[in-house]
Amino acid sequence: MADPLVIWGAGAIGGTLGAHLARAGHEVLLVDTVAEHVEACRTKGLKIFGPVTEFTQIIPAVTPDELTGRYSRIVLAVKAQATKVALPVLAPHLAPDGFVFSAQNGLNELEIAEAVGADRTMGCFVNFGADWHAPGEILFGNRGAFVVGEIDATIRDRTRVMHALCQAFEPDAILTSDIWSYLWGKLAYGAMLFATALNHDSMSENFADTRRMPVWLALGREVVATALARGVTPRGFGSFDPMAFAPGRADADGIRVVEWLRDYTAVGAKTHSGIWRDLAVRKRKTEAEAQLMIMPRLAAQKGMATPALNALGRLIKDIEEGHREQSPKTFNTLLDAIA
Repeated sequence: MADPLVIWGAGAIGGTLGAHLARAGHEVLLVDTVAEHVEACRTKGLKIFGPVTEFTQIIPAVTPDELTGRYSRIVLAVKAQATKVALPVLAPHLAPDGFVFSAQNGLNELEIAEAVGADRTMGCFVNFGADWHAPGEILFGNRGAFVVGEIDATIRDRTRVMHALCQAFEPDAILTSDIWSYLWGKLAYGAMLFATALNHDSMSENFADTRRMPVWLALGREVVATALARGVTPRGFGSFDPMAFAPGRADADGIRVVEWLRDYTAVGAKTHSGIWRDLAVRKRKTEAEAQLMIMPRLAAQKGMATPALNALGRLIKDIEEGHREQSPKTFNTLLDAIA
């Protein structure tokens, strides 16, 4: 394809992906709402640092109001809650035969398909660790799973091309005909990460505390039960098997998965989740409403209750609005709600 790959949202995910692809020789155009970040990327360069790799890459970058033209491939990498705002601005720049590639957390593919059409929507599961630190600076904390797939369970020429492109960033990227299974699998893990943000302990410290095990089991079970009710069998990454939380599975199965998460999150420079960073460092709203709370809504459509997810959503909102602090007390409130 002749036109550049547009990456809409040059933060932790989009910026890391864009910098690697540009360094590999691919034509990339970043679009971001933070003018200072855009200026840094296109002048002095986007600095990627951390234990995985360190380099600085100058990349063409614009703010949305500076963007002109139409493009066949637009990678949407904004926070889940920004999807609704980004899509009407993005849509006029999408070529008639183009597609939007969702490199985000959650089930944003549903919203994208509604806005631009299911045939113009491609899904992606991303699980590498990265944090936006400052304009032109992103921490790349660890490599992780990367999966590409169409939302209609087909594999097309464009899917193979996009998968090959993503391998320039993650050589082990997977091409799948079942992207929804990966997205739902990550939702189980993601729900647990939201709970780790209720306090200031690291992700690994949270998973290591056996007193907190009821939280991880309850959240995993609600997400997986909802996915199964909607006809999706969740898949995981590494040794994170979301089906360990499926109805009828023994506690021991889920506990083994949490113990693996304890060790998995202990490795790498990213000790806390991006959710924790939103609350503790950047003092802004998290993706909870768009990413976490979509699950109770989807569960309700199947007549299912999700008390653990509902309680977690309320606590995150309380922290966002300044009614609670990130603390052991707040986490214990979730424990009490589950009990």
